[in-house]
Amino acid sequence: MGDAKNDDLRVGFDSRLRLKFCGSKVTSDAGLLAYRELDEELGLTRMGADLLTDLRQGGNKQHLLIPLLRQSIYSRLAGYEDVNDAERLAVDPAMRHVMGGRAAQADKEAASPSGVGRFETEMPSQRHNLMALMNLSGHWIDKVHRHQPLRKLILDIDSSVSGTYGEQEGSAYNGHFGCTCCHPLFLFNQFGDLEYAMLRRGNKASAKYWRRVLLPVIERYRCYDILKFFRGDAAFAIPARHRLLEKEGYRYAIRIKSNAVLEREIEHLLKRPVGRPLAQAEGLLSQLPVSSQVVAAIPARGRQSRMARGRIVPRFALAYNLANFLRRLALPRDVQHWSLTTLREKLVKIGAKVTRHAKYVTFQLSEVLCRGGCLR
Repeated sequence: MGDAKNDDLRVGFDSRLRLKFCGSKVTSDAGLLAYRELDEELGLTRMGADLLTDLRQGGNKQHLLIPLLRQSIYSRLAGYEDVNDAERLAVDPAMRHVMGGRAAQADKEAASPSGVGRFETEMPSQRHNLMALMNLSGHWIDKVHRHQPLRKLILDIDSSVSGTYGEQEGSAYNGHFGCTCCHPLFLFNQFGDLEYAMLRRGNKASAKYWRRVLLPVIERYRCYDILKFFRGDAAFAIPARHRLLEKEGYRYAIRIKSNAVLEREIEHLLKRPVGRPLAQAEGLLSQLPVSSQVVAAIPARGRQSRMARGRIVPRFALAYNLANFLRRLALPRDVQHWSLTTLREKLVKIGAKVTRHAKYVTFQLSEVLCRGGCLR
């Protein structure tokens, strides 16, 4: 990125064409501005100022804590998985302006790979900061509920697979998935928002550490006088969980583990009545949130330790939730069904030319976006 110091490049098939590298004047991620606007309206990343502690000493800080947090979240939102991409994102105008602070000033840059790396390694090394990051998703969701009052709550718990490669610390072979992996645990609400996430070793059982994931969320919603529901598959059919849910006033639907007695008693119910389409059952299953969108965003590189990946998970959860908030709160109804991957490709990955004047910075976007309705 950055303005090229060499002469313009030419192509052989058409002598009229010239290629010029102007990374500080163009961006491929102008759609991040829409997410940043929603972030500002709800005051999401600003919450970090009250919850996170800056461990850096001295006054020679290139970037403050919240701009660094934004750079970490928004880079994941745009599909940049690790700090290696920070080198070119440092001069990208969209990243600089969504980050804010010093980075948005003329002739300044966002944090370098080493700066982002230190932030993402050192800041969560303090348990207080790590727990604050893990709980920040819940605070964001609470803020959304204050703008759109909640009438009922449906929680879905599920585990998924995050493949690993090489001799990565904490990875293990999982016989069910048939691969070496980590085995994260997720808790969603009915809107697809990620209430809580935990990274676990690949050989941990599906329901392992369920209390650590479920209890903080139950605590947050305890004061809500609404109907509350809980759903889970057979791996979460645990009597202790049932007692907890009943004590907290939750209605629940949890699949019972298969056994001979149960199958014999309900055999007459398993026969599908004539004329009832199978798609009816499939439709119910399709309403469950898909955790694979979060898992796909978690990098599975062998050079990352289990601790490092565990610290990365909260930032990917925050990026996922911010994307989901925009989809259901701000986008036109006819595109709200788009997956987060589609939104990234059609909304985030927008090319723009950037011009700076004395008072204004202008992002010149493609007119096709307005015609498509995404930015109305």
